[in-house]
Amino acid sequence: MSETQHESVRLAPDPSPGLTKVGGDTPVVSPPAGRRRVRKGIGWPARLEIALMTGPTLIVFLSFVILPVAMAAYYGFFSWQGYGPAEDFVGFRNYLLIFEDSTFLAALRHNGVIVVLSLLLQGPAAILLALLLNRQIRGQTLIRVLIFVPYVISEVVVGTGWSLMLHGDGVVNAILGKIGLGWLQSEWLSDPKIAIWTLMGILTWKYIGFAVILFLAGLQGIPEELTEAAAIDGASYWQIQRRITLPLLGPTIRIWAFLSMIGALQLFDLVYIIWGQYIADTAGTSTMATYMVANGRTAGEYGYGNAVAVVLFLISLVAALIYQRFILRRDTEGAITGGRR
Repeated sequence: MSETQHESVRLAPDPSPGLTKVGGDTPVVSPPAGRRRVRKGIGWPARLEIALMTGPTLIVFLSFVILPVAMAAYYGFFSWQGYGPAEDFVGFRNYLLIFEDSTFLAALRHNGVIVVLSLLLQGPAAILLALLLNRQIRGQTLIRVLIFVPYVISEVVVGTGWSLMLHGDGVVNAILGKIGLGWLQSEWLSDPKIAIWTLMGILTWKYIGFAVILFLAGLQGIPEELTEAAAIDGASYWQIQRRITLPLLGPTIRIWAFLSMIGALQLFDLVYIIWGQYIADTAGTSTMATYMVANGRTAGEYGYGNAVAVVLFLISLVAALIYQRFILRRDTEGAITGGRR
């Protein structure tokens, strides 16, 4: 290399600040040292749009959910008859009396039994019906309608109709006697040994249609290619359902179980209509909601009734949080698209 070439190499200018050569002569722009990239925030038009879209919902939620719960918790600290200002402050006495009352503990136990039996009875039956109705069979549409109709019928109509049919002199015992099954006749509503099973039969008849519709919607989202490939590999129908269908239907089943659990904890209308506020205690079908009405509004102890309402709310809330934490966590984590930094 000549002296002139050495001089040109030595005098060649350095790359400009902020330019870095990577694997060749192509410069790559790099941010100046000491300067952080500023993340663009949400502008005022976007914030105004968010406020306009979520504002009415927040107002309704605060007015009809949060405020009533707060007011119920407030009146639960008073011995209040429902009129005039609440002045007789009793502290936590109402809340302590709730858990000292054996009637409330029995109602709480009944709610627990209803939760478990609802999951055990309605779930498997609804899955089998959904698998049946997901196939091409004659009268498929009619069967779907007949299964779903009880769910849309008013609880008042359902409760009144079943209370008349299951009465000691009702049509159910009459039919059993006509067909030679008189030994099955019973006091379906007043016998404490079978009243809870009568209630579960009515609840299953009414709400199984909702579960079937949910499961049918979940089955529609399962790709047919998976079941066809399994069938080609020699899997039987029930092996396909156990290995492919049920695992993929898992999120839908867990959502239904969550809704069923919350509904069972807050059950009131059917029990109140069929058994009444006092008969439900002796028949073994009382719930926390019927206990709240009987010992709060009917007894004129609105402060105590508000305390029961708060306890019912807290039990439902804790059950929902535990279920979401340990059961629904896998589904909610799969739906999150952004990670933590």
